[in-house]
Amino acid sequence: MAAKEKQTEDPRVRKECSRLKRIYKGMPPNQYAVVQGLIVQAARLRISLDDLWKDIEEHGRTELFSQSADAEPYQRERPAAKQFALLDKNYQALMKQLTDLCPASRAKSKLEKLMHDE
Repeated sequence: MAAKEKQTEDPRVRKECSRLKRIYKGMPPNQYAVVQGLIVQAARLRISLDDLWKDIEEHGRTELFSQSADAEPYQRERPAAKQFALLDKNYQALMKQLTDLCPASRAKSKLEKLMHDE
């Protein structure tokens, strides 16, 4: 990552990356090298999900929408809610992939710690 990109990255993403790296750092070095990219993506997704959830809590999942001034407005799912559902699905798949890469004996204890760190 370029120095400029690293400086502009959200500190919450860095914090989440650090948390996940602590969980998976006991892996064999060759596996850990592969996992690092997944960790960064998982951290970004989690922060994005947190932000979208705050928006959904504030504005709701649906909104009144009208195609034109003459058309009757109707309830539709907000784009933020659709995006949340998509990102959540991707996040869950990514976390499963990370868990599957973790050695079996470590997976349970690290996942328990992950659940309690929140």
